[in-house]
Amino acid sequence: MFTIIFGIACIAFTVFACLPNGLGWSNEIIFFLKGAAPVLAAFVGLVAILIGIADIRDRQEAKREELEASNNE
Repeated sequence: MFTIIFGIACIAFTVFACLPNGLGWSNEIIFFLKGAAPVLAAFVGLVAILIGIADIRDRQEAKREELEASNNE
C-alpha cells in the first residue's frame, strides 16, 4: 500500500513540476529528455542484445539436454 501511495505522489510531483503555474520545469525537463534519449536508447539496445544472447544459449542447452535424454533411453 505504501508503494502505491509513493508512486502516486511521484507522478503527482512530476505533473506539478511540468505545469507552468507549478514549478515551471518543463523546459529543463525537455532539455534533460533530449540529452538522455540517446543514452537510454543505447542502454536498452545493449540489454536487448544481452537478452538475445542468453536466449540463444538457453535454446542450445535445451537441445543438448533433449539429445542426451533421447540417447539415454
